[in-house]
Amino acid sequence: MSQRHQAFTLLQATQDSPSLARLTALSDDSVARLKSIESLIPATLRTAVRAGPIDGPVWCLILDSNAGAAKIRQLLPAFESHLRSKGWEVTSIRLKVQISRQK
Repeated sequence: MSQRHQAFTLLQATQDSPSLARLTALSDDSVARLKSIESLIPATLRTAVRAGPIDGPVWCLILDSNAGAAKIRQLLPAFESHLRSKGWEVTSIRLKVQISRQK
């Protein structure tokens, strides 16, 4: 007996799996939050900030450097207020520095 394996897209896989669908929804929500606050981020830092994980009312931003994190830290109250005004339940934003290794 020959079994045929049928290929399917990542979107199809996430829709068929509740846990993957939840992760996809959280990822989409995180990206939407970042887009919402993008205008509040200084232009020079926008490329250094990435959307991170959401853990209940706590959201994480991933930054490329400690210096960028120090500057963003000062803007967190404005970010949180803006997100709440747009309907997101955010009690705090964590910052994580993830420095990429250059080869």
